[in-house]
Amino acid sequence: MVGNDWVNSYLEAILAAEPGIGDSKYSDSKSSLLLRERGHFSPTRYFVEEVITGFDETDLHRSWIQAAATRSPQERNTRLENLCWRIWNLARQKKQVAGKYAKRTAKRHLLRERARLEATADMSEDLSEGEKADLPGEILTPTDSSKGRMSRISSVDVFENWFAQHKEKKLYIVLISLHGLIRGENMELGRDSDTGGQVKYVVELARALGSMPGVYRVDLLTRQVSAPDVDWSYAEPSEMLNPLDTDTDQENGESSGAYIIRIPFGPKDKYVEKELLWPHIPEFVDRALSHVMQMSKALSEHIGGGKPAWPVAIHGHYADAGDSTALLSGALNVPMVFTGHSLGRDKLEQLLKQGRPKEEINSNYKIMRRIEAEELCLDASEIIITSTRQEIEEQWRLYDGFDPVLERKLRARMKRDVSCHGRFMPRMVVIPPGMEFHHIVPHDVDNDGEGARDDENPQSPDPPIWSEIMRFFSNPRKPMILALARPDPKKNLVTLVKAFGECRPLRELANLTLIMGNRDDIDELSSTNASVLLSILKLIDKYDLYGQVAMPKHHKQSDVPEIYRLGAKTKGVFINPAVIEPFGLTLIEAGAHGLPIVATKNGGPVDINRVLDNGLLVDPHDQQAIADALLKLVSDKHLWARCRQNGLKNIHLFSWPEHCKTYLSRIAACKQRHPQWQSTDFENSDHDSPSDSLRDINDISLNLKLSLDGEKGEGKSTNLDAEESSGERKAKLEKAVSTLAPKSTSTEKVDGSGKIPTLKRRKYIFVISVDCDKASDLLEVVKTVIDVGGRNGSSIGFILSTSMNVSETHSTILSGGLNPQDFDAVICSSGSELYFTSSVSEDKTKLPYALESDYHSHIEYRWGGESLRKTLVRWISSVHEKKKGQHDGEILSKDESSSSNYCLSFKVKEPTLVPPVKELRKLMRVQALRCNAVYCKGGTKLNVIPVLASRSQALRYLLVRWGVDLSKMVVFVGDSGDTDYEGLVGGVHKTVIVKGVTSDATARVLHGNRSYPLEDVTPVNSPNITEADQCDRECIKAALEKLGVKT
Repeated sequence: MVGNDWVNSYLEAILAAEPGIGDSKYSDSKSSLLLRERGHFSPTRYFVEEVITGFDETDLHRSWIQAAATRSPQERNTRLENLCWRIWNLARQKKQVAGKYAKRTAKRHLLRERARLEATADMSEDLSEGEKADLPGEILTPTDSSKGRMSRISSVDVFENWFAQHKEKKLYIVLISLHGLIRGENMELGRDSDTGGQVKYVVELARALGSMPGVYRVDLLTRQVSAPDVDWSYAEPSEMLNPLDTDTDQENGESSGAYIIRIPFGPKDKYVEKELLWPHIPEFVDRALSHVMQMSKALSEHIGGGKPAWPVAIHGHYADAGDSTALLSGALNVPMVFTGHSLGRDKLEQLLKQGRPKEEINSNYKIMRRIEAEELCLDASEIIITSTRQEIEEQWRLYDGFDPVLERKLRARMKRDVSCHGRFMPRMVVIPPGMEFHHIVPHDVDNDGEGARDDENPQSPDPPIWSEIMRFFSNPRKPMILALARPDPKKNLVTLVKAFGECRPLRELANLTLIMGNRDDIDELSSTNASVLLSILKLIDKYDLYGQVAMPKHHKQSDVPEIYRLGAKTKGVFINPAVIEPFGLTLIEAGAHGLPIVATKNGGPVDINRVLDNGLLVDPHDQQAIADALLKLVSDKHLWARCRQNGLKNIHLFSWPEHCKTYLSRIAACKQRHPQWQSTDFENSDHDSPSDSLRDINDISLNLKLSLDGEKGEGKSTNLDAEESSGERKAKLEKAVSTLAPKSTSTEKVDGSGKIPTLKRRKYIFVISVDCDKASDLLEVVKTVIDVGGRNGSSIGFILSTSMNVSETHSTILSGGLNPQDFDAVICSSGSELYFTSSVSEDKTKLPYALESDYHSHIEYRWGGESLRKTLVRWISSVHEKKKGQHDGEILSKDESSSSNYCLSFKVKEPTLVPPVKELRKLMRVQALRCNAVYCKGGTKLNVIPVLASRSQALRYLLVRWGVDLSKMVVFVGDSGDTDYEGLVGGVHKTVIVKGVTSDATARVLHGNRSYPLEDVTPVNSPNITEADQCDRECIKAALEKLGVKT
């Protein structure tokens, strides 16, 4: 009963008081234990039978009444009454949890069905009948193909054909994995919960991709850790990953290889767990952005023909890296790939089923922030890579942003070249993790099952780990049942020991080896791990398994292959009895060493066994089934030999080369995106100006696009957001440039007086992003900051960043007696528009701002446009309908004057009655519409902009496009703000939080119903963040001095 510590402690007390509980005299009885004679009653066994294996509330209550009626002065009866009462309460709680889960499931199903109907109506036709798109990433069984290759062979052929035609092309790929300790050699797997299988996976993926033909360089970005409690190697800025297979003659001589790049971010001199990294994600994104830009420029001479070699894709691993990758890929406008490894919604559902409060779960695991990051990955990713179909069908479908049914409809429309009306869904692809096999030499086993020594070196000594294991056994020649897992309740090792202990034939035929990480003292382990180990030790004593079970305290990572070899030498079996196994890499490793397997039927092992056909699947809750499967394999020599041969024959399907071929073929099928400027200047020299960026629109491309479309010959794109041709997008951009300004005024073309050269030469750039309810309050802040920074030719520049459009911004500036030329740039409409100020024109109808049109081509990815507007109008109607009794007039209305091609604005008349922003995002996602919704102006306005557009992303654009140093920026914010507030606080820029400029009431309206608290994502004790006690010159100047900024 994980999560119910009181139950565990109570049962421990009962066990201590009842010496006869384990007697076989009582354990074999199947009758109702409650009705036994007093003195023969086992409360512990009663608890297991009635609560764990199944219960009925009525029966439990009746049992409690009976126990109370037979009360006696004896202590045992008192405990019985207390225990039964607690069991009854627990049963009620479990039923309540089950009821809540059923309600959540029904609500999700209803919402999804409604979204499908609305999406189908918008798309004019329903293609669900008889038009199912192919299910991605199916794995063929060995009998399906004589070649034994993965399904979708055409995808691999795409890669091979593409490579044959583009041998001169060399790819640059970026991988990101933030948490844990990552290095190329002597990985400390199992050191903590963050340094596990994912670390090994990403390192080997990077190494394998770096060895593939057609790939020039792979960078694996992670966190630099300079802490006294970790090895010095994790503080090294970079580490080259040497290919493991140095004997092959693969065509990779031109490759630069694979590297681990460690980016410093977060607390200095401290190694922290992944749950505490969320506030520091923006800092990582800024520093990673600088690295990728520098590397793209450095590679330009080698593989770019003098032009920047942008990454062909950026691949994030786990939610924290996925959130970073979404922001990084958006800042660079390059494709994103994501692998979840484990998913937050699935974990949340499992913890809720245990009856744990949602507040406690979120406090411990920051689970809601993690889920929002995973939803953002669905918004931004081209491809989601999973290990198994189970991950798609049972885990990803829990998310608002992914619906398998709607995904198939959209895929079918794309195949028919029919518009999806602004709806997008990432492509789910099953690519099992690869494995290095070149160093594995399966141990020869003769017909009698006896292992043979190495023929080349018959006198070679046995590996030390063999003797370390064998010393536990009284008969080491028996077959060895091997389990390799952490002592975690989810790994179900206790059930395995029970199955072994209670099956006498199995005990007589085999030994059991449990490799459960490394330990010095059980008391030093976490309470959960220690509890599992103590339970196993008690079972060994209960069943008298001494001499039959090995539990070595220590092993090195290099010992693991030798442990598998020992299992094969003894003609043993590998078992993974986990309750749920997302993938099961150890099963592949065992198969590569010739070990048959017994594995859980829940999760990835189903797919693995379908391919390898080298073992049996069992219900992990069925103790007898586990024992029967193990006994069958160790007792039937012919079955054992057949499973062994099948595994060795088919294991190549899980090799890293096969994985990388499928991986690269999927990237090849993506429509490539890169930073595209109307000017091709990359050096960002001082003579650059906005006028250089507004040349003929036909020169929009850097000509860096790689022709990677796997179905180019068919004339159709394979990804969902390729429905618009480049010509259509250019036309749309031209229209946006001409229509963004209000009809009464217009923005002028940029001339040579633009502010870019000046902006780049500034010593500091003050970005005023304070969100105030009133324009007068905003102007007070602006005037104070400008007064502190100085005017007219100062070394300090100014950028005004607001939720208003350019016309409203201009009017506000003039109303305060300010000059537009006081600002180098203005960021408008919550980050969907970027303008540079220009000289005053004689034409009074033109505003003195020059539109940075390249920015719109940069942020238009997955912009829903008209379909998004229609859905928002429907949403407004539903809000009015729900709130009809609470408000007579309109709650929400369209704001045409503030809207533009990339910003849909709405007026909010009653901020307290509108749903929170999380509900609006949910609504958009279930309809496969991708956007960023921002409540602003104290909740009186709603801006809906492209999904990867924001005020913070606009600042990163200045770095990417014009080389403006982010570390020179000082961002001024209030102590609260619009719902995009959190993105402005972190990063490499400096932040001044001006206290007292926003009201507490506004903060409650905008942030009172968040999915996760701001404290979870706001850096604490950061040297780049300080506060100004109030908005006056002295306080702001003092705050700047704390940051080391001298004005």
